[in-house]
Amino acid sequence: MFYEAFPKELNNDLQEVLKIIPKETYNNVSIGYSENVIDYCLNNVIVKIPYRMYFTDVEFLKIEHLTDIQKEILYCIYTRSCNGYIREKYLKELLKLDFDCWAIPFIVKLSDEYIVEILEVIYDELKIRNNDDIKQFCLENKDIINKSYSRMISYWNEFYRSKEPNFHKYIGRKLFRECLGYNKAFER
Repeated sequence: MFYEAFPKELNNDLQEVLKIIPKETYNNVSIGYSENVIDYCLNNVIVKIPYRMYFTDVEFLKIEHLTDIQKEILYCIYTRSCNGYIREKYLKELLKLDFDCWAIPFIVKLSDEYIVEILEVIYDELKIRNNDDIKQFCLENKDIINKSYSRMISYWNEFYRSKEPNFHKYIGRKLFRECLGYNKAFER
């Protein structure tokens, strides 16, 4: 399921991570993850990340014994959780790291979701770093990023417009424009 989401040279580490993911799922979902995937291009290689996964959270003691790379893989995987609190929890852990380029699709995907607190976490961390790698990734995936931007706008319009009527001040727009490099060229 996750073997197309990470570089092949990480397969052994990925196997170790998958061993500690609980078999229990939320809402008795039989396979534990969405069969829908998001295809991104990363350095001319197609990566596929699941839209959602439904496995319950990992016990902290099991995470302690992972290597740094294995932790990063785990954090990426759990950014796809069906539970927004878990997505946010692992996103925060991921953003504390000097994350590898293969983690970028997992971070960017969270930028078009409806939970404004997650957008705030991403923006607060990315605004203080050099995001040339993320901007390059977004350029490589212009069509998907353009759709993501539109999706973010629709969530703002539906859920947050009454709280922040000025779209130019909305955290989602700031995230896309300042950190992801989104501009009018994406719409062409």
